[in-house]
Amino acid sequence: MLNCIAIDDEPLALRLLEDNISRVPFLVRVASCRNAFDALKVLQENKIDLIFVDIQMPGLTGLQFIASLESKPLVILITAYKEHALESYDLAVVDYLVKPVAFERFIRACNRAKDLYEMKEGKDQKAGHGPQDYFFLNADYSQVKIMFNDIIWMEGVRDYVKVHLKSSQKPLLFRTSLKILEPKLPPSGFIRIHKSYIVAIESITAIRKSSIFINEMELTIGETYKNSVDKLVRKEW
Repeated sequence: MLNCIAIDDEPLALRLLEDNISRVPFLVRVASCRNAFDALKVLQENKIDLIFVDIQMPGLTGLQFIASLESKPLVILITAYKEHALESYDLAVVDYLVKPVAFERFIRACNRAKDLYEMKEGKDQKAGHGPQDYFFLNADYSQVKIMFNDIIWMEGVRDYVKVHLKSSQKPLLFRTSLKILEPKLPPSGFIRIHKSYIVAIESITAIRKSSIFINEMELTIGETYKNSVDKLVRKEW
């Protein structure tokens, strides 16, 4: 179960949000707030896992509110304005919903939050069974199990990640980011070589000055990640 709060300064929008939350079986609404300042008090007094928040609010906007939090719960933005989507991406929010929000779209965002929460809490790992060798990724209404040793490489494409697998001829597409996935991967088995690429080390067949190769496929090494690749080469030797 995820403890959540709803924040919106418009009474009708807040009631609609409360109704949507009540229809999701794994959400527990702890409080509803008309402004960010009341929400701060709720966060101080309760363990909150997920925040639903409007952007345009008097006093402190939703984006300012999120940016001010030192320890951030998961966040889903719900707004009437599309133009803040890029700024919200920098705050690593779970999803960005534009009003009016269809319930089908709402539940997809909630499922994604649940998936991220369970990954963060390590609930997929059974005690006493050794290191976890997989994770689950949310695809619409399904949780897809991905084995670490099945991954060849991953490619970030805007708000999505393409996961290239040994077991699939076509890459699988998930609405997430490499920033979210990278901490979940065993560092001994994967390396970030570019802002858009994470590669399974065992899949690398050759390394040049500015490229790595997976058989005949060439991937560019970003300037920021060249030191990491150099360390990998020195370690292998």
